Amino acid sequence: QGARPNARTYPPAGGLWGGRAASWRRPIACRREAELGPGAASRRPRRVAPVAMAQPGQGAKVLLMGRAGAGKTSMKSIIFANYLARDTNRLHHTNFVEHSSLRFLGNLRLNLWDCGGQDVFMENYFESQRENIFQNAEVLIYVIVAVKGSTDTSKASPSEGTKDMNYFHHAMESLRQFSPSARVFCLIHKLDLVHESKREEVFNNYKRDLMNSAPGMNIQCFGTSIWDETLFKAWSQIVYSLIPDIDQLQKQLEHICKVCEADEVVLFEKNTFLLISHSSRKSMQDSHRFEKISNIVKQFKLSCAKVKTSFRSFQVKNSLFSATIEPFLQHSFVMVVVSDPQIHQAATSANLWAARSHFAELAKAGAPFSHHL
Repeated sequence: QGARPNARTYPPAGGLWGGRAASWRRPIACRREAELGPGAASRRPRRVAPVAMAQPGQGAKVLLMGRAGAGKTSMKSIIFANYLARDTNRLHHTNFVEHSSLRFLGNLRLNLWDCGGQDVFMENYFESQRENIFQNAEVLIYVIVAVKGSTDTSKASPSEGTKDMNYFHHAMESLRQFSPSARVFCLIHKLDLVHESKREEVFNNYKRDLMNSAPGMNIQCFGTSIWDETLFKAWSQIVYSLIPDIDQLQKQLEHICKVCEADEVVLFEKNTFLLISHSSRKSMQDSHRFEKISNIVKQFKLSCAKVKTSFRSFQVKNSLFSATIEPFLQHSFVMVVVSDPQIHQAATSANLWAARSHFAELAKAGAPFSHHL
């Protein structure tokens, strides 16, 4: 049949509807924990400078918390600042709170509070700065390091296990008081340090203890590492929860997938290449395929930048399927996977062009999600 014209056209008749870091004064008495020595925080109380309050219009307030060395700044740098995993060892520990205004999907702003994890800071967050930190938060990302070589969190040393759970409990109580509707994402991080045969058991033990520590809270747990695609899976879910009217976007992707007679249509954010949404007409074997694609394309984009060129698009084709990744709208990329050999690339491209025009009309009509794509 060659490049047969599709009976369906896009859009459907009538449509489907009818940063910059803030500055804080650094107290003279506050030095690095390494300079004070272990246990210094308990021997000698320290006063930490007040943290700036979130201002209206700064975007969704996202708290990134966890003890020192948990890997919070590293994962933020990989996702939003295009760091390679091997380069994160150059990053310094966070002091106090680093306040960043990040743009995601163009107009979607994340007001990210990266909270330093030294004990003296953590205790301060739950005492004098409690209201400032936890008020009006939409998301809390709490990072806990998986205990190396242990499958039982109760066997961890007090500094590694008990303190983590105590701080998490205090964070949940503070969130319950000041932002009860906030979503909580717990990242059991650095699972690459745990033997592969024990990772699932370690993850499940942490998940059980975290859920028991905060009954009634909206908590999702992910096992993560900066060395594989698990980090992209977790952050894709986090950002997905912040996109307005995501269900309506899902309906649009379902129609694109149907019109293109594709196996799957996937939408990625342009800069981070995190998954936004997808629609599938066939069952797929690899449940981690989106995160793997995000990781691969992100690495390829960085390689392009090193030789002073930019990533535009690419196509993979064999006897079983063809997959094309190309720009969709201003802040997004689309991937279309087709297994039917009778559907030509030209037909798919024509339908994507029609879809772009329709999304532009949706933006003019005021569809909330369309302004971010």
